[in-house]
Amino acid sequence: MHLLVIRTSAMGDVALLTPVILGMRKQYPEVEITIVTRRPFESFFYSISGVKLFFPDFEKNHKGLPGIFRMHHDLEKTGVDCIVDLHDVLRSKILRQLFRLSGVPVYVINKGRHDKKRVINGKIKTGLKHSVLRYCDVFAEAGYPISPFDPPCIIPTQVGFSEISCLQLKAGEFNIGVAPYAKHKLKIWPEENMKKLLEMISARHNVKIWLFGGYDELERLKNFRMQVPGSFLVTGNLGLAGELALMSKLNFMISMDSSNMHMAALTGTKVISIWGGTDPLTGFGAWKQPDNMAIRIPPEELTCRPCTIYGKGECRRGDLACMNWLTPEKVFDRLVNLKII
Repeated sequence: MHLLVIRTSAMGDVALLTPVILGMRKQYPEVEITIVTRRPFESFFYSISGVKLFFPDFEKNHKGLPGIFRMHHDLEKTGVDCIVDLHDVLRSKILRQLFRLSGVPVYVINKGRHDKKRVINGKIKTGLKHSVLRYCDVFAEAGYPISPFDPPCIIPTQVGFSEISCLQLKAGEFNIGVAPYAKHKLKIWPEENMKKLLEMISARHNVKIWLFGGYDELERLKNFRMQVPGSFLVTGNLGLAGELALMSKLNFMISMDSSNMHMAALTGTKVISIWGGTDPLTGFGAWKQPDNMAIRIPPEELTCRPCTIYGKGECRRGDLACMNWLTPEKVFDRLVNLKII
């Protein structure tokens, strides 16, 4: 049996495939798996033996509708027996339909959009199924029930460790990862709060602060570094393999609701996540991290939150209370109570 697994974005969602694919390889080693994803995410799967990766060329060969037909042709040659669509976007819908027309069975993720809207509307106040478990559901429907792995699920490579060999990580130092930004402003804690928190931690420990983020955040990260003593910029200086290796060596990570939160958690590192307009209730929390490490204003204190699933939109109150009410002192006290610092 040869399963074709489709998930090309977003970065955090692709990373969350790893506990599921590890479960598949452990429980069904005879099943061949090909994952359709983007080349930059290759490092997530280095340590998983027996998995093939297919990288679409969305810029040229596999661009647009003709490109989807070409991608179907390219994948069909690999002898696919079953499609597991964990993305369910227009491109994957067309691709899976082409396979369906040739008699290949197709199984598609249920993203639970209706229930997620009910969480936003306040009609559901309990946590929804985690994305990892939604992935597992699709494999189970295809005939392969899985027990997903606990972290570490992403094992950094020797290439990654070679990248960080010059960083001189020393025993006795506190190495803290910080990912202060996210794609949408409803998920970003005010910079001044983060700076004050890091100042408070630095007064208690000898720390090195490693700043993570996307390339689109590079200028902001450079400015942030200039204002935080003992901080070092990771973005632009390490590739993904190196970033994952460094994450695995951290004492802990402080992150917004972002891909860095997922990646650090999947390497087995403790993650303190800070939530504003979004909420781990919707199933996007850091995999297997305790709920008390996800810091947010409770909905009973601020009834307008969560107000968004992915962070898009504007604050309806106009004051971003969900983030501004989370003072550096509150986050610091949580770190102390959790005995992380």
